[in-house]
Amino acid sequence: MPVSSDFSQPDHHDKHLSAPIDLGRVRALFSKPSVVADSAFLRREIASRMHERLAVIKLEPKQVLDAGCGEGADLSTLQKRFAQATILGIDASYPMLQEAQVVQNDGLSAVNRLLQQWLPARMGFGQDSLASLACGNFAQLPLAGNAVDMVWSNLALHWHPQPDAVFAEWRRVLRQDGLLMFSCFGPDTFKELRTAFSHDGDRHVLPFVDMHDFGDMLVNAGFSTPVMDMELLTITYGTVEKLLADVRAMGGNPLDTRLRGLQGRYAWQRVRDHLESLRRQEDGKIPLSVEVIYGHAFRPAPRVTAKGESIIRFDLPRK
Repeated sequence: MPVSSDFSQPDHHDKHLSAPIDLGRVRALFSKPSVVADSAFLRREIASRMHERLAVIKLEPKQVLDAGCGEGADLSTLQKRFAQATILGIDASYPMLQEAQVVQNDGLSAVNRLLQQWLPARMGFGQDSLASLACGNFAQLPLAGNAVDMVWSNLALHWHPQPDAVFAEWRRVLRQDGLLMFSCFGPDTFKELRTAFSHDGDRHVLPFVDMHDFGDMLVNAGFSTPVMDMELLTITYGTVEKLLADVRAMGGNPLDTRLRGLQGRYAWQRVRDHLESLRRQEDGKIPLSVEVIYGHAFRPAPRVTAKGESIIRFDLPRK
């Protein structure tokens, strides 16, 4: 079963915040797996594109951490790719972890039913085939340093207000030459909504971090050779209601500065009218932009000893 760990709320006046994100609000928005499930199509698509990028990297990890594992769909794909590895999933939402446990148990039961037709009972898959799960803040991981060979994070980083602190923590738990691979939303995500709500200030859509800023954060956190790229996806909708429902399913609005009350009828109609005006001539659909940032980097060998002495490496010539 999932286990819990303590984590605290950052100070919203901290100058290092990417946005005034309310972590308690993030947990609340992801507390209903049935609602979040409507956006699973996007996470699965991005996961497949991350695996395509991972295919060109030679890696045989023994321990893999899925940071922000949600309902656990990526846990199974990581287990298939790294069959000999131990997989750990961490997420801030306990209900999502409970869903991940259910999904794993159901999948394991189906595999066991199939294998029992062909293998002796003693060779069936057991509980050791399940990924371990923990509830916590992935900027304060319940792990020792140098604990994992790979950190994987799919569309989760942008929900944390201090990505620089998250990178530093991920580097801490990675072993030397360990790999970090992540995806997150970029600044053009939901730009149509940002414009629709422009009359009401910047209180409805997160100001997502730029790809180049993430690259700088990785270097500052001590990662080597970070590789960053991005792509702009467009999702189309037949109705404004479905578009807004999917945005809520993708995480909604966790800003601490968000409007607490309901919008007035006139203001809400302006939002609807703007989104309706975006319908494309070719198919009559309303577009919603999603900028996806991909990044990967390695934890390099240390350049100094614990006492601060410099380490110089050189390769002897081969005879």
